[in-house]
Amino acid sequence: MSAHDAATEAAAAGDKRRWIALAIVMTAAFMDLVDATIVNIAIPSIEKDLGASFGAIQWITAGYALAFAAGLITGGRLGDIYGRKRLFLLGTAGFTLASALCGFAANQEMLVGSRLLQGAAAAMMVPQVLSIIHVTFPAHERGKVFGMFGAIIGLGAVSGPLLGALLTQWNIAGLEWRPIFLINLPVGVAAILLGRKFITESKAPKALKLDMVGVLLVTAALLMLVYPLTRGRELDWPLWGHLMMAGSLLVFGALVAYEKYKTKKDGSPLVELSLFKVKSFAAGIAVQLTFGVVLGIFFLVWTLYMQIGLGWTPLKAGLTGVPFSISVSVAAGMSVQKLVPRFGRKVLQAGALTMIAGLLLYLFEAGRYGTGIHPWQMIPPLVVMGLGMGLIVAPLTDAVLSEVPKEHAGSASGLINTTGQMGNALGLGLVSVVFFGTIDDTKLAQAPSEVGAAFTDAFQNSLGWAAGVLALIFLVMFALPAKPKQHLEGGGDGADEAVTVEKEPVLAH
Repeated sequence: MSAHDAATEAAAAGDKRRWIALAIVMTAAFMDLVDATIVNIAIPSIEKDLGASFGAIQWITAGYALAFAAGLITGGRLGDIYGRKRLFLLGTAGFTLASALCGFAANQEMLVGSRLLQGAAAAMMVPQVLSIIHVTFPAHERGKVFGMFGAIIGLGAVSGPLLGALLTQWNIAGLEWRPIFLINLPVGVAAILLGRKFITESKAPKALKLDMVGVLLVTAALLMLVYPLTRGRELDWPLWGHLMMAGSLLVFGALVAYEKYKTKKDGSPLVELSLFKVKSFAAGIAVQLTFGVVLGIFFLVWTLYMQIGLGWTPLKAGLTGVPFSISVSVAAGMSVQKLVPRFGRKVLQAGALTMIAGLLLYLFEAGRYGTGIHPWQMIPPLVVMGLGMGLIVAPLTDAVLSEVPKEHAGSASGLINTTGQMGNALGLGLVSVVFFGTIDDTKLAQAPSEVGAAFTDAFQNSLGWAAGVLALIFLVMFALPAKPKQHLEGGGDGADEAVTVEKEPVLAH
């Protein structure tokens, strides 16, 4: 341990305020996760109140994921350069302001723009959380702290949809869906005021540089891919949309070429390309991306199916999802503590097969019971799906990182989270194809009574697609290491400080 590290450890051990700092950053992480999961359940209410198009609905969710994905690595790097406390407070302030703008949005355009701003602010706030924990607590306390952090993340995943359902159903002061965003205001203000007093500032020991060209290229490539997907159906799939999607591949190619140049020039690229030479990492990133696509598709179409197709209230839909959330949490805890140390990669593959089984069971039940399906009939497929997802989300990060050189662990973990968000945004964009692509708007306009049947068919089609993608994920998982090595915390410079990775479910955004 260096003298600098020893001094930091000693200071952290003696600082009683560290537990208050922990509560503050955990609250901010909880707020971000709840806000992401809370939105899906309120989508039908937003659509009805603002008269939002289905394209706008996709952007309300995908826009957040896109902005979050594009800014995650940069947000972490900015914290290393200018100070993690400073960036955390700036990100929290931006997130709180954007939440207010979302809550008071007068139309769909304002809400989409505010969600983009919210995602960008979250990309500044969230990466600082683990770095602050890492420099605030001595090594012997970090295991307990990260365990608490994982529990908070799990609680957020479970409570987000239910909280969203209650706030929407209660229609507080006639505000309908708006309290799901406005609830962030007092929490955000408290986090800023207390954070200024109790969080200790820290930076990377060695100077790092920003790769703004890399940020612009990755953002442009993602926009060129996702925008035509979300707008294509409404505009009858114009030629420019196909050209944009094809052009995104060229921009991704330009990004790779520039990152190679940037690595040679000053050694601080946005994306550490050498990581992709590690087979398990490259395969893991592919799994993370495609798994994000599955979750992006499922959670949006599930909400639309229950609330618009079946006509359920937000509360009924939210309560229906509780068994799913609980089974995810249970399986996630078991997989990391008991199953992965013994069975390794097979646990993740079992998770993929279990999720496929759950999706196919759900597909069968949706067809068998039609619009007369009850919440209790959905419990078996949702529990099976939840168990499968829990077996994947918790151990996946460790499996991806297990063969990555220690000095690149920080860069790799940032890339994992970013890739998950990219997949999520892409999945939300693909909803136009796999869900809305099967719905004939003209027929529904003439026969509104057919909405339930049309949405049920579209939901079944989406489940089939999701099961197919998971089958592909199962095959790619063979490239993961059979038994992941255990990673220790620690590392090199500030960019690589937090080797323990945030186990935030991809569904978070």
